[in-house]
Amino acid sequence: MDPVISLLQRLVRVNSVNPSLVAGAPGERNAALAVAAHMREMGLAVTLQEAAAGRPNVIGVLDGNAPGRSLMFCGHIDTVGVEGMSAPFEPRIEDGRLYGRGSQDMKGGVAAMIDAARVAAAQGFSRGRLIIAVVVDEEYASIGADALVREWHADAAVVTEPTDLQIGVAHKGFAWLEVETHGRAAHGSRPADGRDAILAMGRVLAELGELDRRLQGRPPHPRLGTASLHASIIRGGRELSSYPDACRLDMERRTIPGEPENAPDEELAAILRRLHAADATFAASHRVSFARPPYEISEDHPATLALEAAARTHGVQPDRAGLSFWTDAAVLGAAGIPSLLFGPGGAGLHSIEEYVTLRDVLACRDALATMAARWCAGPDE
Repeated sequence: MDPVISLLQRLVRVNSVNPSLVAGAPGERNAALAVAAHMREMGLAVTLQEAAAGRPNVIGVLDGNAPGRSLMFCGHIDTVGVEGMSAPFEPRIEDGRLYGRGSQDMKGGVAAMIDAARVAAAQGFSRGRLIIAVVVDEEYASIGADALVREWHADAAVVTEPTDLQIGVAHKGFAWLEVETHGRAAHGSRPADGRDAILAMGRVLAELGELDRRLQGRPPHPRLGTASLHASIIRGGRELSSYPDACRLDMERRTIPGEPENAPDEELAAILRRLHAADATFAASHRVSFARPPYEISEDHPATLALEAAARTHGVQPDRAGLSFWTDAAVLGAAGIPSLLFGPGGAGLHSIEEYVTLRDVLACRDALATMAARWCAGPDE
């Protein structure tokens, strides 16, 4: 069996469900220790970086014996939960696919980037620096990537999220917002004393629906389409015979490059001001609870061209693509590391049946190894 497939099996067997998503989950520590041991066996210089207590990033370094450029491969080791899965940590190979939690998102890409360092070293990696960064918590708040870029830098990076061997050059961002409408509690038989916070939220929802139509009616980003929003969770009321004094909505706004960073906050604030101006009894407040920016890299950046050329060397003809989901590439990019996305294909990420295509894992590994040797040697090689 190819070493990259053996490594992938080893990673899938380790439960690394993100504890910020599932209470009581073990987190990434055991997977990180397995990765660190494997990297040391490969001869890499290994550093463990605590992003949070018991949740270490693992950084392995392959240095050439002459100066050159640096390249980082980055991937996350945490996964979402496993509810409804019968055997999430028993990797099963069938019809050229490997099944199991995290196989596609994204232990297949992590195995490929780690083994690319082994292949590059075996082929005589001699110049520059290759950094293999395995990080925690991408599925929740990306504390791993945030910690990584405080101490590590590179001239370019590839994040090995699943892209079906396409080269990701852009992805959407997001903002999570909370809005609360304020009413006045009263007995249901006394309308003059009460103010219905849930009905007030209905006005907010109508305005948000109109805003979403406007967002999706704008000229689309060439790779990402349009911005959008949706209402995610709503809560309100205490009992049937009382006017509700509060109603809370949690919502998500997906963002695209070119929009002002504070657009989601300003849009919601404007809606609430407009509703209050129309009815002085309307009262509401809001806040942005968490946000991450969109990301894009120039399509003719030297790293893009280098990755395309390396992929073609191994029979892959990648298109350039935009991704609808957010990734750690935005964290790396904001830290001044030009970053691309390139990883194996599969299906079922976050679902009860997840798999990665083994042929893609092999092709991804080989393309990354070739890119590393060429990129780190420098522009004249």
